[in-house]
Amino acid sequence: MHQASVVCCVLIGVSGRKPQKLLRSFGTTTRELEALKAWLAEHGVTQVGMESTGVYWKPVYAVLEGHFDLIVGNAHHIKNVPGRKTDVKDAEWIAQLVRHGLITKSFVPPPAIRDLRELVRCRRTLIETRTAMRNRVLKLLEGANIKLSGVASDVFGVSGLAMLEALAAGSTGASEMARLARGRMRRKHAALEAALEGHMREHQRFLLAMQLRQLGAVERDLEALDARIDAQLEPFRARHQLLLQIPGVDRVTAAAILAEIGIDMGVFATARRLAAWAGLAPGNYESAGKPKGAAVRRGNVFLKSALFAAASAAVRTKGSYYRDKYNRLRARRGPVRALMAVAHKLLIAAYHMLATGETFRDLGESYLDQVTRKRSTARLVQRLSNLGYDVMLVPKAA
Repeated sequence: MHQASVVCCVLIGVSGRKPQKLLRSFGTTTRELEALKAWLAEHGVTQVGMESTGVYWKPVYAVLEGHFDLIVGNAHHIKNVPGRKTDVKDAEWIAQLVRHGLITKSFVPPPAIRDLRELVRCRRTLIETRTAMRNRVLKLLEGANIKLSGVASDVFGVSGLAMLEALAAGSTGASEMARLARGRMRRKHAALEAALEGHMREHQRFLLAMQLRQLGAVERDLEALDARIDAQLEPFRARHQLLLQIPGVDRVTAAAILAEIGIDMGVFATARRLAAWAGLAPGNYESAGKPKGAAVRRGNVFLKSALFAAASAAVRTKGSYYRDKYNRLRARRGPVRALMAVAHKLLIAAYHMLATGETFRDLGESYLDQVTRKRSTARLVQRLSNLGYDVMLVPKAA
């Protein structure tokens, strides 16, 4: 599949015999894809396999969905023999793999979840755009020797935005701009007045005004997008509220989890497979019977980043199991790997909650101490037993 063309190969015949092969190319307009659907139905096709190349598979999938058993294969898993790369040979190779059941289906959520996924991913892109624009504003202020970021904890809060708009409007009085502070920022009047004494030239004011207008437009788009995401979540409200019980998971993170993995956990079979699909499970690399260290797979970067942010918040929850787990792992493996392990734990919890509908139960900060105590006790009893002793454990009186 390409942007402007689709090459299709149909194999017809019973297993064990050489099949009849039909080849045909189609365009990618809706009319051409409808012709592709009619051609496949004419020849009695029941299964259709395709390669997940970029976004080019999505229009084909949308037209054929509901009419055939669709298989979207990972491009890395269905590579042909090197030196035989043509569109016709690739189409025939995919048809042969489908015919023998050698392509594993990639997870394609139902339409309602796909719509939610597009909205949530668009929100992430807007957040990244807003961050980049804010960084450009801060860079412009530094160039004009405006040290507002050194005094205000949030330059883009209510007080900070009022001062930035005054700067863009041409105000030169540092004392007047410092009086725009609200709330606790008023206590920093002297520091603000010193920080706002810079040398902002005319072209810098023009750029600042333009960037503030762009930031305002992005903020309005984010508000509209949040309202649309909230409406799209309405059929999944119960599950969304369920995920909010997990430490570190807020409204946006819970929506991202639902958008990426859906609500039917049967497609992943087990929690371990879901973790491997998301790229949060350790990789496997063994040669000559010797296991070696392997990095985690790339997985679903949208889900992984959302869970990583949730893990960063969960480890700050006092008295939680995740905080204790993070502190133990950080001492041995470092903070990044410890956070990745906590993100893995959060995904496992989300899987079981969505699969069973049960509420979240924190294991508690003392859970790992209890596990360590049991293991140590069992190990010491086994050593004494190997030395020929019968061991009877009696709890010590309080």
